[in-house]
Amino acid sequence: MRSMTDRTNSGGSPPLADRIRPTNLDEVVGQDHLLAPGRPFRAAIEADRLTSAILWGPPGCGKTTLARLLAQHTAAHFEGFSAVLGSVKDVRRIVEEARTRRDWEKRRTLLFVDEIHRFNKAQQDAFLPHVESGLLVLVGATTENPSFQVIPALLSRCSVMVLRPLEPADAMKILRRALEDQERGFGELELELGDEILARIAETAGGDARKALGALERVVMAARESEAPFTTEDAAAALGDDSLLYDRSGEEHYNVISAFIKSLRGSHVDAALYWLARMIEAGEDPMFVARRLVVFASEDVGNADPRGLQLALAAKDAVHFLGLPEAKFPLSQATIYLATAPKSNSAGGYFTAAKTVKQHGALQVPVHLRNAATPLMKQLGYGKGYDYPHSYDGHHVAQQYLPDELEGVRFFEPGDQGFEKTIRQRIEIWEDRHQRGVRKKK
Repeated sequence: MRSMTDRTNSGGSPPLADRIRPTNLDEVVGQDHLLAPGRPFRAAIEADRLTSAILWGPPGCGKTTLARLLAQHTAAHFEGFSAVLGSVKDVRRIVEEARTRRDWEKRRTLLFVDEIHRFNKAQQDAFLPHVESGLLVLVGATTENPSFQVIPALLSRCSVMVLRPLEPADAMKILRRALEDQERGFGELELELGDEILARIAETAGGDARKALGALERVVMAARESEAPFTTEDAAAALGDDSLLYDRSGEEHYNVISAFIKSLRGSHVDAALYWLARMIEAGEDPMFVARRLVVFASEDVGNADPRGLQLALAAKDAVHFLGLPEAKFPLSQATIYLATAPKSNSAGGYFTAAKTVKQHGALQVPVHLRNAATPLMKQLGYGKGYDYPHSYDGHHVAQQYLPDELEGVRFFEPGDQGFEKTIRQRIEIWEDRHQRGVRKKK
């Protein structure tokens, strides 16, 4: 048998995360909402009554581990399929073998698809009728929201089991198990790593057991080579700059940008700066953030502070001109300004108007507003009766501008924040003049 020294030093040995992987349901940590005794999902696994399901959760929460345990608990044939490498030809083979297995052996086929979010539409369509008929029990694992990645017909045939990221306390349990396990972990080294070091590893792992165990391996190797007592500072040096939990193309990308925008909208400047830093420090494209700030400046600040859009555009240009790391300053400046600016969503009045356009179609332009570009148009009355506002007191005159069917309809509702309060006061004056029919020329 190879010694622990051999295992920790050899590049050919399995990683700790594979060696320490749970071998039964009771060893799975952090998913009690699914796997605690008596829970429906666990009962279905133990009774071998599992129906098609998708295991959805962040990296390192136990999806692949759970799939391996399913294989141990089922009398069905367990078939793995690569969403990346598998072809429709492979699908036909799996289906034919499953049909033969059902007809001759009276045995079900449980098909496991890891990274099911990489399942292309042709693959999904090919499997769909056989999942519908019950020939295949499909179990997929994904880090991506299945409602975006799995076709509705297939998703409707599956139960979605949401696995949670590990809490720091759960990660600590796994780390202690790895340190104490004599056969699969580091137990024979008899290392004493304090709770403070383990807590630091658990925190930096971001709920990812695989990441936590990889970090533990680095710390253990450093501790074994250290002649002096191993400190928290030594552990921090061994860990280095662990990357933040942030996938620029995955769901966490959308979660973090959503938190950023909602913090801006809620005028919580500190939260907005935190989410901004989460994105930029994890490698997000700063121009993506700058574009979102420009959208926010119109959508959520609008004319309550028209300077917001100017500043957002200036920040976008500065980010493009400077690049990182200097681009952090204009991004921070724009974030602070927009978070603390008065808010208005009145620019959304466009969408109310667009909905009205779709409902009513192309309503007739009032004749007096039409362009009299030719003698015939003038003969037909185009432009007749139009009052030029600049000829009237206040540069305003009461006249009809909307189609007859929409006269009196409001699409823009100014707020009482910032500059929009001034806009609202102006509109109230114009509406009063309109109702009173004031038409006083200069």
